Amino acid sequence: MHNFKHIALGLLGAAVLASASDVHDLKKDTFNDFIKEHDLVLAEFFAPWCGHCKALAPEYEEAATTLKEKDIPLAKVDCTEEADLCKEHGVEGYPTIKIFRGPDNVQPYSGQRKAPAIISYMTKQSLPAVSTLTTETIEEFKTADKVVLVAYFEADDKASNSSFSQVADALRDSYLFGATNDATLAKAEGVKQPAVVLYKAFDEGKAIFDRKFEKEALESFAKIAATPLVGEVGPETYAGYMAAGIPLAYIFAETPEEREELAKTLKPLAEKHKGVISFATIDAKAYGAHADNLNLEAGKWPAFAIQETVKNQKFPFEQGKPLTHDGVGKFVQDFVDGKVEPSIKSEPIPEKQDGPVHVVVAHNYKDIVLDDDKDVLLEFYAPWCGHCKALAPKYDELAALYTSNPTFAKQVTIAKVDATANDVPDEIQGFPTIKLFPAGAKSDPIDYSGSRTIEDLANFIKENGKYKVDAYAAANESDADQLDMPDADEMGKQAPAATEKAKEGVQESVKSAVSEAAQAVKTAAMDMDGDGAEHDEL
Repeated sequence: MHNFKHIALGLLGAAVLASASDVHDLKKDTFNDFIKEHDLVLAEFFAPWCGHCKALAPEYEEAATTLKEKDIPLAKVDCTEEADLCKEHGVEGYPTIKIFRGPDNVQPYSGQRKAPAIISYMTKQSLPAVSTLTTETIEEFKTADKVVLVAYFEADDKASNSSFSQVADALRDSYLFGATNDATLAKAEGVKQPAVVLYKAFDEGKAIFDRKFEKEALESFAKIAATPLVGEVGPETYAGYMAAGIPLAYIFAETPEEREELAKTLKPLAEKHKGVISFATIDAKAYGAHADNLNLEAGKWPAFAIQETVKNQKFPFEQGKPLTHDGVGKFVQDFVDGKVEPSIKSEPIPEKQDGPVHVVVAHNYKDIVLDDDKDVLLEFYAPWCGHCKALAPKYDELAALYTSNPTFAKQVTIAKVDATANDVPDEIQGFPTIKLFPAGAKSDPIDYSGSRTIEDLANFIKENGKYKVDAYAAANESDADQLDMPDADEMGKQAPAATEKAKEGVQESVKSAVSEAAQAVKTAAMDMDGDGAEHDEL
């Protein structure tokens, strides 16, 4: 544990935008020195024309002004002017936001893109994983964020200390963690050591964990207790609900008044099933399109559905029926008892596979993707996604590397699924999402995050697939062999000297062609997608 430092000018405060920007504009010749001069820096790599970057700009400015008081600088890099710098830091889409603790300690920013969330996230990053609390600091710490966890245990209780520290390290991006060995503070809180109290700015105000300190149990307690009885689904809360590991019940309604009324009506159900199902309202006007992801008909409000977040199964409540306590209550209880079948949205199974890329739908997902005899690379796409359209011809070429070779075709399948028209087991956050399902390890798919080039995708399959198929190299060797072998009859008609000369000429041409092709692939791998924007988000 470490000493707790002052957290005034808090996590939830919002500052008035300054006339002069508090965001540092960095260039290639200033970037490294700036990173070295500060212990903690948040840096945004952006493009001026990027819509997501424009939306982030005022939030980023507001956060910079507040965090300036905490000596946590925010910086930005214009990648249209500093292409080499952005390439050096692996920027492939905009905005890319990274946390720097010196040049060699870099991690992605995984928080939300709103000023309060940025302020909260970076303040947590500036503090130790677990802050040591005293009589003078504990009261301020309890209210330093929306959710704060404080452990009360004896000084010689090394087991509890270790377990709590592990949980703090794992969840420090989400919550503040503090601890004290002072028995009088535990007594004042009404708990016996060891115990953890989760303080929250909603519902009953706090929750107590007084069981054995085990990492998994503590993590589960934190995630469940930090979730409001009836919260609200939105950009800043969605990821948290998905990470909680329990089903989420959505309450769709168009007006704040209707959402408040329905939340009041269904709150007893949330209390009854606390820790089993999370309940949350959702703005049907702003996020009504999400209803389609739950197999609800958009526009028919209010509506209710349960999502089994781990298996990504959907259980829509019959639309048109009123959302009453008793009606919804029976549906929820039947769900908990396993009496409700999941709704499955699927396109028809293709009568035949016309191209080199296998088309997957919900009804043949198991047969193709989970075929345990083959490595399967699967692209989750959306028809409207510009990045998916740009990838399509390259993805077809990639697939052809395998389908054109009978041996490879038995070992590797390149497939795609329209994730907007078919239910899939994984919750997809953006398009395109590409995953490799290795033969013999289908329960542990591997996410692809590299450049979307044929060579890089093929190498990813080679390195992570069961069969280590190197289709890209094999294809290049095959092309070279074909160019290296002149027609035998034609060569037989030529004089030996001419034959040798011609052969040497062809070999030189092949070497040149292969070299140029390899260079072109490397160049393409360095390039961003045409519009340079980040993945289209759900």
